Amino acid sequence: MTTTSPRAGLPVTDERTIDDAAAEDYAQQVRDEGWVVVPDAIDLRLADAIYEDLLRLERDLGIVPADNLFEGLHTTRIYNLLVHGPIYERIPVHPNVLPIVEKVLDPGLLISSLSSIAIGPDESAQPIHSDDQLIPLPKPHPPIICNTMWAITDFTEENGATRLCPGTHLADHSPDPLGSYESIPAEMSKGSVLVWVGSLWHGGGSNRTEARRVGMAMNYCAGYIRQQENQQLGIPVDIARRFPRRLQELCGYSIYNGLIGHIDKEHPGKFVFGADEAAELVWDYARVEDLQ
Repeated sequence: MTTTSPRAGLPVTDERTIDDAAAEDYAQQVRDEGWVVVPDAIDLRLADAIYEDLLRLERDLGIVPADNLFEGLHTTRIYNLLVHGPIYERIPVHPNVLPIVEKVLDPGLLISSLSSIAIGPDESAQPIHSDDQLIPLPKPHPPIICNTMWAITDFTEENGATRLCPGTHLADHSPDPLGSYESIPAEMSKGSVLVWVGSLWHGGGSNRTEARRVGMAMNYCAGYIRQQENQQLGIPVDIARRFPRRLQELCGYSIYNGLIGHIDKEHPGKFVFGADEAAELVWDYARVEDLQ
């Protein structure tokens, strides 16, 4: 797939450079340690195009930092990015990232949220937290959330690289957001992608430089978990209709394990978009005529 940067006019091609074995190796590191950095996962021209377009959105939408310590007093965040242009539609399905996350969760996964996080100078460290601690399940549990952070600029300890507490994805409890914990910075160069399981304790770092640290938070959840951002209401149908089929599935226009997500026994794609797609439901495997 080749498109053009909206600013520089440079061709940007999403090419898969990791094979199935490499994707499995990365996924195994996530299972073992809770996280992994995939170096050089995305084309630097794509990173530059995203950087420039985020500046446009901040200006056009009047985006300013929030008024709470969790989102950050010097951090700008843009949510629901899939409505803001085709360049963002490429992020959830990137061939060097999605296969890893599919192996951590399963191919029935969904987009939970897609947002940008630009940590500005003088920002303090975000409270350490886990992304699944609002879900009432005993811990440890199988992965239900797998998140990724795209390095649109270099991530260093000084400029606010995501801080991680390795191995805490196996803990039997969640962290206290007011607590203090040992952590390490997930330093990575521009174009790299951090992948971590939702139960890993982590938080954005403090920025002690004069430049912004810019990342894309591409977050996924299991197909049976409610998405953090409501994709079906947040993305107008006219926009979702032109998405590639796989992106529509990731937004929730799909059926998980032959049951979860159907609409009156119809496939959501057929019900909403009029697509010629039959629903293969779990009870179809026990049709009377097949049992006689």
